[in-house]
Amino acid sequence: MSDTLSPQIRFGSNAGQPATRRDGLAKVTGVATFAADNTPEGLLYAVYAPARIARGRVSQLDVAAAEAHPGVTHVITPQNRPELQGDPSAKPTMFSFRTEVLQDDTVRYAGQPIALVLGETLEAATEGARLLAPQYEVDPVRVALDDNTASGFEPAGFGLPGGASHGDVEAGHAVAARSIDVSYETAAQYHNAMETHAIVAQWDGDRLTLDTPSQALNLSCAGFAYFFGIPPENVTLRSPYIGGGFGSKAIPTGPQVLAILAARMTQRPVKLMFTRQQMFGPVGHRGATRQRLRMGVDETAALTVIDHDGLAETSTFDDFVEPAANASQGLYAAGALRASHRLVRLDVGTPGPMRAPGEASGSAALEGAMDEMAEAAGMDPLEFRLRNYAETQPGTGLPYSSKALRECYAQGAARFGWEGRPMEPRQMRDADGLLTGWGMGTALFPCPMFAAEARATLRPDGTALFETSAVDMGQGAWTVMAQIAADSLGLTLDQVEFRAGHSALPDGGVAGGSGHTATAGGALHAAGGDVLRQLGELATADPQSPLYGAGNSSLVARDGWLLLEADESRRERFSDILSRAGQSEMIGTGHGGRAPEAAGRHAMNSHGAVFAEVKVDPDLCQVRVTRLVGAFAAGRIINPRLTESQLMGGMIWGTSFALHEAARHDPRSGRIVNADFAGYHVPVNADVSGLEVITVHEDDPYVNALGIKGVGEIGIVGTVGAIGNAIWHATGKRVRHFPIRIADLLAP
Repeated sequence: MSDTLSPQIRFGSNAGQPATRRDGLAKVTGVATFAADNTPEGLLYAVYAPARIARGRVSQLDVAAAEAHPGVTHVITPQNRPELQGDPSAKPTMFSFRTEVLQDDTVRYAGQPIALVLGETLEAATEGARLLAPQYEVDPVRVALDDNTASGFEPAGFGLPGGASHGDVEAGHAVAARSIDVSYETAAQYHNAMETHAIVAQWDGDRLTLDTPSQALNLSCAGFAYFFGIPPENVTLRSPYIGGGFGSKAIPTGPQVLAILAARMTQRPVKLMFTRQQMFGPVGHRGATRQRLRMGVDETAALTVIDHDGLAETSTFDDFVEPAANASQGLYAAGALRASHRLVRLDVGTPGPMRAPGEASGSAALEGAMDEMAEAAGMDPLEFRLRNYAETQPGTGLPYSSKALRECYAQGAARFGWEGRPMEPRQMRDADGLLTGWGMGTALFPCPMFAAEARATLRPDGTALFETSAVDMGQGAWTVMAQIAADSLGLTLDQVEFRAGHSALPDGGVAGGSGHTATAGGALHAAGGDVLRQLGELATADPQSPLYGAGNSSLVARDGWLLLEADESRRERFSDILSRAGQSEMIGTGHGGRAPEAAGRHAMNSHGAVFAEVKVDPDLCQVRVTRLVGAFAAGRIINPRLTESQLMGGMIWGTSFALHEAARHDPRSGRIVNADFAGYHVPVNADVSGLEVITVHEDDPYVNALGIKGVGEIGIVGTVGAIGNAIWHATGKRVRHFPIRIADLLAP
């Protein structure tokens, strides 16, 4: 197997600079237009009525009362819903799920749309939906893993992981000198980005224009086109600003389809915006898991086996697995590895991708179990992880494209002060008498790449326009991509106009999986490179040019000049090359992606280490995370400021995962009883302090031409386990479910 280097890109002065967000001013001044800000003339407002039970059927709706309310124009139910051209149970594109579009009166989960009300005002539509006063025939519900665990099944099909096994697992158990057998649970979490889902739909004949937040514009266009029997090119999707996505806005939802259907039926624009409560329904969620980890070590504390079984919830009508056991496949060197996944069908909406799907839940269990195994072996947790450090990918033996995890351990531990940590729990108190604990966790996340396209236009004044349908979910992608684009032509950032977030632009691929910057950024850089190639061909073939005969490969771009690298006195302005050739502009195109054969040559991951300090009131058992130090190696860092922000955001979500977030179901109705921020807790400013991020330098010549790995998700990974381990170190109590509550620590 050959080691093929990615063609390396020369970066200019923009990469590595902490440029401020290009979209920041528009957002803070209110100029930025989000989907729900669009109010075209003749607009109707749509509100869907959500099911208040989780299983059964709708036996009655008071349609007459709703229709009689002033301002209500239409009530759409399963009995009068216009036909769709595409089957709602089909999956027309990647990231497709079976949708609920009032195809019948069956209720399959709480929050499922059971009717759609249209009104001249939002208030009228809202009241109309309330007046429907649905009645139900209720069936017994299954909303917890305990309800149906015995019927777990192995997932199969597109995008679903199967089991993975390397080495003799049973022998690994048999030869272990010390072993553990522990189970961890994680609660269901629901998407709660700042911007709820919304859509404004307008028809013009058989052409459809949509304003809706989307992480995958062109895929979404194809999905919506399928349902309405029109070509994908007839769908225009505008998504210039997104108030957070985290996976849920990559997938078209049933309510969006219903809004489009309503717009076609009425021949008027229709707007639908989810309430906060409706986010606990048809937009995907992180499914609850139950994970069993069996580990063993020999007399030298080397791992003989990691056996990780993950059980996760899915819906009764579709399959999505939270691939938690994947966390154990690529991190620690063990003599044998097994990762298995099973699903349990429950009366819930179909789960879906949520920031760090699989790795977030899986590492919470894995890192807790690693600390338990270290304790059994009588070793410091960091020492134990270093003892089992993987020099090549466990199981496959593939070399890493790059791996600076040792440096992450060293720099994070030094900054945190880990060397002073006592081995035994309940050994540290602060000046106020609070129990103090220190814990750690390792972070790993894969480096996927999707396919993307971009276009670059060099203008006669030497400035450039770059275009791609890539999206910014608030993480600063537009700024980072503009930095990459500017460097591709050797221009300053203020010489580049960047257009994105519109489906008519070249396909920017999918914003997700921490692969967007590498993929769309690669396409943008390639588009700029295509412009330079054309400029060089013109100049080096023109006897009037100072670059005549120089050879294109020897040229570089800087400050609007094309110059000979070996003799910079031989140079020519971009504008002069264009002018002499009689061209007003020059257009280049580029593609981003990874060759399939490249993915099989190396293991490609971002790595990190998170160190946590907690303080626990010994009487009240109230927990505060007082310090988090995360050290991450993620390849080339284009914008340190935005990278730090992304990693901090992930670590804060890790705090939320460890101590706050959990959806609670009424066991009788299956309805989520805490579908608001009063009951569904997320961190606030008071919950976050002492947050530090270290980015560890790493050159990766294989992962892609940009050397970028991605940082959007890895901040969560490792943080949850680090906090759980710190709580054990403070209290001596090992809690094996998340979130950890005060009641867990008060229990004897």
